[in-house]
Amino acid sequence: MGSLESGGVSFKRDSNNLIRSYSAGRTERNPFLYRPRSRLSRFLLFKKLDYIQWICTVAVFLFFVVLFQMFLPGSVVEKSELGFSPRRGVELINKDLLYLKEVGGLDFGEGIKFEPLKLLQKFQKENREMNMSFTNRTLCRFPYRKPQLALVFADLLVDPQQLLMVTVATALQEIGYIIHVYTLRDGPVQNIWKSMRFPVTIIQISHKLEIAVDWLNYDGILVNSLETRSVISCFMQEPFKSVPLIWTIHERALAIRSRQYTSSWQIELLNDWRKAFNRATVVVFPNHVLPMMYSAFDAGNYFVIPGSPAEVWEADTAKALYNDDIRAKMEIEPTDLVVAVVGSQFLYRGLWLEQALVLKALLPLLEDFPLDSNSNSHLKFIVLSGDSTGNYSKAVEAIAVNLSYPRGTVKYFAVDSDVSSALSAVDLVVYGSFLEEQSFPEILVTAMSIGKPIIAPDLSMIGKYVDDKVNGYLFPKENLKVLTQIVLQVISKGTLSPLAHNIASIGKSTAKNLMVLETIEGYATLLENALNLPSEVALPKAVQEIPPKLKKEWCWNLFKAFLNSTHEDIALKSSKYLDEVEEQWNHEQRESSGLIAATNDSFSYDIWEEEKNTLMLNTRKRREDEELKDRTDQPRGTWEDVYRSAKRADRSKNDLHERDEGELLRTGQPLCIYEPYFGEGTWSFLHLSSLYRGIGLSTKGRRPGTDDIDAPSRLSLLSNSYYRDALGDYGAFFAIANRIDRIHKNSWIGFQSWRATARKDLILVLNPAFLVIQTDIARTWSDFGSTVKCGKHKVTHNHCKMWQLHRSINASYATLVANASLSRIAEKALVDAIETQKHRDSLYFWVPMETDPRSHLRRDFWSFCDAINAGNCKLAFSEALKRMYGIKHDLDSLPSMPEDGDTWSVMLSFALPTRSFLEFVMFSRMFVDALDAQMYDEHHRSGRCYLSPAKDKHCYSRVLELLINVWAYHSARQMVYVNPETGLMKEQHAVKSRRGKMWARWFSYSILKSMDEDLAEEADSDRSRGRWLWPSTGEVVWEGVFEKERNLRNHQKEKRRQQSRDKQQRMRKKHRQKVLGKYVKPPPDEIENSNSTMSASETL
Repeated sequence: MGSLESGGVSFKRDSNNLIRSYSAGRTERNPFLYRPRSRLSRFLLFKKLDYIQWICTVAVFLFFVVLFQMFLPGSVVEKSELGFSPRRGVELINKDLLYLKEVGGLDFGEGIKFEPLKLLQKFQKENREMNMSFTNRTLCRFPYRKPQLALVFADLLVDPQQLLMVTVATALQEIGYIIHVYTLRDGPVQNIWKSMRFPVTIIQISHKLEIAVDWLNYDGILVNSLETRSVISCFMQEPFKSVPLIWTIHERALAIRSRQYTSSWQIELLNDWRKAFNRATVVVFPNHVLPMMYSAFDAGNYFVIPGSPAEVWEADTAKALYNDDIRAKMEIEPTDLVVAVVGSQFLYRGLWLEQALVLKALLPLLEDFPLDSNSNSHLKFIVLSGDSTGNYSKAVEAIAVNLSYPRGTVKYFAVDSDVSSALSAVDLVVYGSFLEEQSFPEILVTAMSIGKPIIAPDLSMIGKYVDDKVNGYLFPKENLKVLTQIVLQVISKGTLSPLAHNIASIGKSTAKNLMVLETIEGYATLLENALNLPSEVALPKAVQEIPPKLKKEWCWNLFKAFLNSTHEDIALKSSKYLDEVEEQWNHEQRESSGLIAATNDSFSYDIWEEEKNTLMLNTRKRREDEELKDRTDQPRGTWEDVYRSAKRADRSKNDLHERDEGELLRTGQPLCIYEPYFGEGTWSFLHLSSLYRGIGLSTKGRRPGTDDIDAPSRLSLLSNSYYRDALGDYGAFFAIANRIDRIHKNSWIGFQSWRATARKDLILVLNPAFLVIQTDIARTWSDFGSTVKCGKHKVTHNHCKMWQLHRSINASYATLVANASLSRIAEKALVDAIETQKHRDSLYFWVPMETDPRSHLRRDFWSFCDAINAGNCKLAFSEALKRMYGIKHDLDSLPSMPEDGDTWSVMLSFALPTRSFLEFVMFSRMFVDALDAQMYDEHHRSGRCYLSPAKDKHCYSRVLELLINVWAYHSARQMVYVNPETGLMKEQHAVKSRRGKMWARWFSYSILKSMDEDLAEEADSDRSRGRWLWPSTGEVVWEGVFEKERNLRNHQKEKRRQQSRDKQQRMRKKHRQKVLGKYVKPPPDEIENSNSTMSASETL
C-alpha cells in the first residue's frame, strides 16, 4: 500500500486485509516444533510392533506436553524477569523466548505504523513550487475576499460527526474561512448551524441525479461519511474535477463489505468505490486503524487526524442504556468485581504474550477473594479483543490454566463494535499492550468516558494525556511488579478504593474533551497545505492564532438538548446505506442482463421480418423494371456525366437535412445567445429555450438530444486539452467565428457563462441595520435603475420586499437570493431593444463587476484585473500589446479605463451585433497569440505562469475575461448594462465622456484588418515561423488567398480542358486496321440446290 509502512511485518489477515491475530495453531506459528523423526523411531513405527508403537506414542505425547508447558508465559515468568526497551517495545530476556522471536514465531507490532508518504511528498513539492519566483516577476496577493469552504453532509441528524464538524467549523471561521453547509436531507442540527451563522442549503437532486451547485465558487470541499457518495460523483465530472476535495470517513462498514465484494466477484461495485476514493484529494480518518482496514481502496491519499467525540458519545449512550442484563449475558454475578484486560486495536501476534504477563501480575489479587462453597471466586477477569473470527479464546484459556487461575475466573469476549456496553459491565480496566501507538488508544477513551479507572503502561502517547494518580494509573513497562502494587492499592477489601473512584471521575472529565486540540489543528493544517488559493483570496491566519478556548472542548453546549435522546446507530445506518447501494447495483445488473436477453429474442425475429419485407420489395421492383425496360428510352451519356450527377445528388441530400424545432425558431429571431460549457457538471445550468444554444468545448461532455455545437469539430485547436483549458470561453468564441455563416444566421450574437446562471448572491440579514454578506464584502445592491431605502441600505424594490418577507418569517435570519443570469423579463427587454435599434451598435452586458465576489468594494478596472491575476495583469497587457503591435520600446501607459462611477462587464456574459463580434474576435486572436507567445514555454513545461500564485491550467482565462471591456471602450462602442432581473438598461461610460481618453487608432477596424491580413499573408507563405498559435485560432484570409484560389480553379479547369483536347486528338489519330476480306452472300438458287443435295444424301 502506497501510504503504509510495513516495516517487514505482515499485519494483514490472509483474506480480510485486517491485522492478523493469534488465530493460527501453535504448530502453524512455530514451524520449528515439527522435529524430524529419528531413524530408530521410523524403524519402530514401520515394523508394526504393537508394544513398541504404544510406548513410542506415549513418549511422543509426553514430549509435546513438556514442550508446550516450556513455552507458556507462566513458566517463562517463573524462570526469569522480562525487560523492555523503548525502541523495540517488548524485548524478551529469556533465551528461549528470544529464540522463539528470532525464528519468527512472534512479532510485537514494531512495524505497525501509518505514514502518509505520498501525500506528504505532494505537499512538500507544492510548497517548494509556491516559493519559487519567476524571473523579473513578482507575485502579489490581494486580500479582497476570504477563502470559502463547503461542508457537505448526507443528513443533519444528531450524531458525533456533526458535533466534530461544528467544533472544527467554528475554529476555522475564527481564522478567516467562510463556510457554507450543504446537506442531502434535513435534520435537527440545521438549527445549530444556523445559530452559529453558517448558511445551510438542502441540495435538490433532479430525476436525472443532477446536483445544481456551482462548486467552483468554493476553494475547498469537505465531505463527510460514506453516504455522500452521490455528491462525490459530481466531483468526478468536469468542470469540478480540479476542486480540492477532503473526504472524512469514520465508518467501518465499507471496509468489512469490501471483502464480501471480492469473494462474491462484485468487482464492478468495488471499482466504483475505488473511483470515489481516487477522486478525493485527501481521505481523512479519525484513527490509525481505519486506513489499514481500507487498504483495498488506498490511492496514496490517506491522512489521519486523530480525535473524535464518538467514543464519549457512545459511552454516554451505553451508560444510559446500561442494566444488569449485560452482566447476565456475560455470566457475571452482580456482586462480582470485574477487571477487564484490554489491548491495542492492532492484533499483532505477540499481543497474547503481553496480556499473559499482565494476567500474571494480576494473580495476587485472588488472595483477597476466597472461593465460595461452589469453588467460585467473586473476582472475575475478562479479556476483551476485536478478533471475533480467530481462536484467541483458546489461547486465553490455556494461559489461565497455566497460571493456575480458578476455572471460570478468566473469560474471553470478542467485541467488534459494541465496546461501550462490555466496558460498562466492568469495574477496572487494565491496558495490556506495550505497543507504542501513534495516537491515544480509543478503548481507553471509552473506558474513561464511562467512568472506569484505568491502569496503563507509561507509553509516550498514553503519558501525554494521563497523569499518574490524577486521572489514571501508570506503571513502568520495564517492571510489572509495579502493576501488582497499583492493583492492590486500587482494589482493597473486595471493592474499589475511594481514591480510585475519584481518579475515575477526573478521568471521565478528561476524556470528554480529549484530543480536541489535535483535531482542530489537524484540519487547519491540512487545509493550509491542500488548498491552492487564488491571488484575490486572503490567506487564513496561522494555526497558532486559533483562540485557545476553541481548542479546549467540543461544542457540547450546542448539543445539550439532544444528548439524552435516542438516536439511530451509526454503524446500522451505514449498513443500511450499503444495502441500498448493493440492491440498486444488483437491480441494474439484472435489468441489463434481462434487457440483453429480451433484445436477443426480439432481435432475431425483427431481422427475419425485415429480410422478408426487403425480399418482397426487391422482387416487385425487379418485375416492374423488367416491364418498363422496353417502353422507355434509356438515357445515354458519358461516365463523367454520371459522376457529376451522383455528386450533385450527394450535395443536394446534405443541403436538405432535417432541421429541429430549436433551429427553426432561432431563424426568425434577431439574437441567439450561446452558452459555452465543458463537462456534464454544467448541464443543469444550461437553458433549453430557443433563445439559447449550447456549445460544448469537448466532444465527450456534450448534452444528448440537443442541437449543441461541437466546438472541437469547428476548431481543431480545442482538441488540444492545454488550449481548451487555457482559453476557456474564448475557445467557443473562436469556434463560432470560424466560418460563422454556416451555423449563425442572426444579426446579433450573445454569450452567457453557465456560472452566471449558477451564481447566487446570498445575503444573511441579522437585523434591519446590519448586513452580513456571504463573501464578507460590504456591498451596496443597486440595479442602476429605481432603488428604494430598506433599513439603512439602498436596494431594489423587489429586494426590499423579499427582505421584509424573510424578516417577518425569521427575525434573526433571512436570505436574499438573486440570479446573475437573464430573467424572462430581461430577455424580452433585451430582444425588444435590439429589434427597435434602441442603442444601435452597442455592447449589452448583465453581470457587473461590483457584484463579483472577487471585487473589493468599488475598485478601478486595472486594480481588479491585478487582483485576480497575482498583480501582473497590467504587465501581461503591456507585453501582449507590445508584441501584438510590434513596439520595440516599453509602453509608458496602458489603455485608459477610468473610474467614473460606472461599472464593467465580467464573466463573459454579453450581446453585440454579429459584425462587431467578428471584429472583436479578430482583435482577440492577435492578443491571445501575443499572450501565448510570452507564457507558453513556462506554463506548458511546469504548469505555472506569473498570473497565478499556484499551478493553474486556466492561466490566460482571467485576463481574457476582461478583454471585452478594453476593446469596447476604445473602439467607441456603447456599453449598456442590463439589470438581469428587471431588464432596466443604463449606458455606462458614455461615448462623449471618452473623448481624449480612447486609443482609437490602436483599435480602429482598418488598423486591425490590415494587421490581420499581414498575419494571414505570412501564414499563407512558405516561410517557417516555428510554433505559432494565430493560424490555429480561425480562418486565414487575405486578398492573396482569393487570388490563389482563383488561380487554382483556373489551373484545374485548364487542366481538364487540355485532357479533353488530348483525348479528342488521340481519337482522331487512332490507327484503324484495314478489312482483311468481305463475306459474299450466295444467290438464292444456289442455296436451294445445296439444301436439296444435302437432303438427298441424308436419305441415302
